[in-house]
Amino acid sequence: MAAVSHLPVASSSGSFLITPNVGLMIWTLLLFGISMYILWKLAFPRISEALDRRQHAIEESIDHAEKVRRDADALLDEYRERLTEARSQAEEILDRARRTGEATERSATEHAEQRREQLMEQTRREIETETRRAIQEIRREVADLTVMATEKVTRKVLGEEDQRRLVEDALSELDFSTLAPEDHR
Repeated sequence: MAAVSHLPVASSSGSFLITPNVGLMIWTLLLFGISMYILWKLAFPRISEALDRRQHAIEESIDHAEKVRRDADALLDEYRERLTEARSQAEEILDRARRTGEATERSATEHAEQRREQLMEQTRREIETETRRAIQEIRREVADLTVMATEKVTRKVLGEEDQRRLVEDALSELDFSTLAPEDHR
């Protein structure tokens, strides 16, 4: 058989990393402590300062966003209030315009009614005047015809007194009331 060396098996297969070695552990702990001290003195304060600045910037952004939101809410409330006020004013303007239109329409209707009444009254007066004039003319004609007919029948000229009496008798027999307007009968 071949000669077997009595070296530990661990050294030839790389198992020294698994085997605890007190010297290596001390050096590792020592280097870890030194690294932590250097990081604690140099890197951590800068990292902490950067994190604080970042936190402060975020808090300021949140505060600014909150202020902007409050301002936007206030503007929105003011806009809604103005919109409500504008709607109210628009409704009031429409109501006033409607009332003015109705008043104008009533006034125009009343004016037209008054004008119609005036025209009707004027027409009644004109008709009444024309009727009286026509009746007077008919009376004159009847009087003239009566005098002429009497003169022809009697073959003599009548005096003024006889003519007047004859005309009054003839006119009293005629009914002129049918020619007069209804309100004068």
